[in-house]
Amino acid sequence: MIRLFKHYIPHAVLLLGLFDLMLLYLAGEAAWRLRADQLGMDHGPISSRLASLSTFTVIVLMAMIAVGVYGADALRSMRFAVARILVAVSLGIIALSFVDFIIHGLDFWRSTLAYAMFIAIALLVLNRLIVGGILGAGAFRRRVLVLGAGRRADRLRALSERPESGFVIVGYVAMSGAEPIIHEAIARDAINDFNRFVQNLGPSEVVLALEERRNALPLKDLLRIKTAGVHVNDFSSFLERETGRVDLDTLNPSWLIFSDGFSSSRMVSSFAKRVFDIAASSVLLLLTFPIILLFALLVKIDSRGPAFFRQTRVGLYGEPFELIKLRSMRTDAEKDGAKWAQANDPRATRVGRFIRKVRIDELPQTWSVLKGEMSFVGPRPERPQFVSDLEEKLPYYAERHMVKPGITGWAQINYPYGASTEDARHKLEYDLYYAKNYTPFLDLLILLQTLRVILWNEGAR
Repeated sequence: MIRLFKHYIPHAVLLLGLFDLMLLYLAGEAAWRLRADQLGMDHGPISSRLASLSTFTVIVLMAMIAVGVYGADALRSMRFAVARILVAVSLGIIALSFVDFIIHGLDFWRSTLAYAMFIAIALLVLNRLIVGGILGAGAFRRRVLVLGAGRRADRLRALSERPESGFVIVGYVAMSGAEPIIHEAIARDAINDFNRFVQNLGPSEVVLALEERRNALPLKDLLRIKTAGVHVNDFSSFLERETGRVDLDTLNPSWLIFSDGFSSSRMVSSFAKRVFDIAASSVLLLLTFPIILLFALLVKIDSRGPAFFRQTRVGLYGEPFELIKLRSMRTDAEKDGAKWAQANDPRATRVGRFIRKVRIDELPQTWSVLKGEMSFVGPRPERPQFVSDLEEKLPYYAERHMVKPGITGWAQINYPYGASTEDARHKLEYDLYYAKNYTPFLDLLILLQTLRVILWNEGAR
């Protein structure tokens, strides 16, 4: 994997994205030349079209990221990939038509966009047929040697067997005399020359998956591996990189303290984040104000009670604030106390079920973003009652409050809607990853992929 702005991107995805970038430029140029030939126009130098070509390429590529073209499902299923490409390119063309309306002089003719759309779809699908075949053959999967044969090693084996996995395990070494779970593991005592053993397997990375590290670290072996040019990683860091979450089962304070993350550079990221929040929330409030008013009226007509729902939530550093949403449930929804939301929640009103599904009920939260109580991206703010309970049951739950809560977040796009303590535990792992590694780049990825969640109704209740 390649680490870009503190976020890991698989080599295969990066390679595919670079090919797509070049092909989109080619599609835009081919569409222009085709239309120019039909009109008998001179093509002119390509430098005169760089602004238009770059805008076309960037917008369509962002649409592809947004709808999940580079997700695990699209990488392993050609049918899934083609469906997402069709949606992405169509959305990109619509967005370009809007850009052409706002910004004149980029020469986004309707005929040129139509040609570019069909050419781009053909080239992108062809790219996946060629490169996807190589990816399916596992040519880009990293070779990993696991030191350990217990429960942690077994978790790595299960992770490697997933279709979307970016690594393959080439061997296991049982480092202790305990009964192994991985029966094919080779005992360390049976290896005379450990350095030669590693060289023969040819791993690009060694992962330390010991059950008990105290007085058990094979320092001499690890030093030989490291000086031979093979990357050595510990279990928690490896899982964080491969899954995009912090594993609570193996997490300890020393790893949080000494691992990369929570750096001082986040001050710059926080400033950029706040500037974006102010600008985007101001524009979004202006654009969606009529929609908010319309559905506020529909909520009032549909059921008794106020159109807007106000509730205390826990924000940055554990400070409470008042959250505002369009009311989607009956006014007596919590007469028996606070409850988690459920699938097909019977407390939801008719209008409420619709606005929750398409996320319209979330729009008034933009006011909290403008005031600085929330951000567009961050962990979802929870109610004080739930926070008190979860802090007792889940370790490190309070650490998620070290960043501002958000309307969307890393947990929301990676894990379905949570409605239990176990769901909250899984979402906490993603929230901790975000709090530890957040940058404007990660925020951009989350905002783009939120469109995928909305379009395919993932996680809404």
